[in-house]
Amino acid sequence: MLQKIDLNKIIFLDIETVPLEYDFKNLPRKEIELWDKKSKYVQRYQDISAEEAYNKAGIYAEFGKIICISVGYFTEEKKNLKLRVKSFFGDEEKTILKAFNSLLNKTLKENYMLCAHNGKEFDFPFIGRRTLINGLKLPSQLDLAGKKPWEIPHLDTMELWKFGDYKHFTSLELLAHVFGIPSPKQDLDGSMVAKTYYEENDLERIKKYCQNDVVTIAQLFLKYKGKDLISKENIEIID
Repeated sequence: MLQKIDLNKIIFLDIETVPLEYDFKNLPRKEIELWDKKSKYVQRYQDISAEEAYNKAGIYAEFGKIICISVGYFTEEKKNLKLRVKSFFGDEEKTILKAFNSLLNKTLKENYMLCAHNGKEFDFPFIGRRTLINGLKLPSQLDLAGKKPWEIPHLDTMELWKFGDYKHFTSLELLAHVFGIPSPKQDLDGSMVAKTYYEENDLERIKKYCQNDVVTIAQLFLKYKGKDLISKENIEIID
């Protein structure tokens, strides 16, 4: 099945998210109450308070926002495979989503698929939810209502690695190591993004981290198809 997928018809992507409010104590009273209810399982499982659990708020679309979406796509020039990577990032989530969704709308007629690591559990639904929260129209690639499973244009490198094993989770970092791909976690990891954004105000650093993940996902997909890794010289970052 993988062999039939056209590499030139895939948009690889990764997102970075942070809590809407950095300090738990600054949340409005109602949101504190709602967070307490939302995080009950985490509180019980880890034996922590709602405030202590708040460091995970950025992974919930109701309490977090997107600060970066990086995308990558393959092109062939004179039979030479290249990977181009571009990012939509900033403080204004609505602006990021408009730009990203515009890209999806432009590729709709060309039947591009979306690919992310754990994308079906995180990236795709998070983008869809935040699109609706921001009052924007869902692009067709994220509007899944009424679609049959085979009509959904989503690929997930973690799901592909499961081989039907529902309980199996494997990080992108581990798969990169297993397949001899340079680690995407050379500077940041997910737990550092909120601090880097709110305390250091370093969006550029977060953008590069997000782009590294996209490159790694694309490289991993190449390995899944039995192909060689793409060389660093053939990876182009588009500003």
